Amino acid sequence: MPLDNSTRVLAIRHGETAWNRDKRIQGQLDVPLNAVGEAQARRLAAALAGERIDAVYSSDLGRARQTAMALAEGAGQALQLDPGLRERQFGIFEGQTWSEIAERWPEQSERWRRRDPEFGAAGGETLTDFYARSVAATERLLTRHAGQTVVLVTHGGVLDCLYRAATRLPLQAARTWTLGNAAINRLLYSDAGFILVGWNDDAHLDGAAQDEIA
Repeated sequence: MPLDNSTRVLAIRHGETAWNRDKRIQGQLDVPLNAVGEAQARRLAAALAGERIDAVYSSDLGRARQTAMALAEGAGQALQLDPGLRERQFGIFEGQTWSEIAERWPEQSERWRRRDPEFGAAGGETLTDFYARSVAATERLLTRHAGQTVVLVTHGGVLDCLYRAATRLPLQAARTWTLGNAAINRLLYSDAGFILVGWNDDAHLDGAAQDEIA
């Protein structure tokens, strides 16, 4: 596929939740946005109001759906939900803080923190399976929109996988990039795979924390 026919991708993590602040693992539990997250979603929609957007897809979990709704409305597009864009299933880790996980399941916690590709918390997905699922779901959606611009509202884990797919980094590599709530990440997608264009643009979020009390 020639570059001019590549799909332009705006990949966005959902707005902030109370559990993000508490460093509590959400996984596929349906945690809503907090007041800051709602303000971030409004600012995101305003920031993208002038962009040409041909489709808006979101994870079906509430925090992503809430973030995507105003954006889709502003773009004049129907919001399309896809469970393939869900966060990693973390099994017994879900609902626990990082420190609680380390205390209750030290061996599992160590494998998780080491980014062992074949590790999955009891009842959850392995990192290898999660990567395959999230990248395949993203590619399935993007192949419908050659030459167009697509917004994906999803989760930090999915964005981490897309970053690795675009930069050809292995799953075990330590994360050195930011996965900010409601930040805008830009990629291109074609038959050749993903290309990273820009990452973690959050200039539109300045003052979002003050919006919640305005």
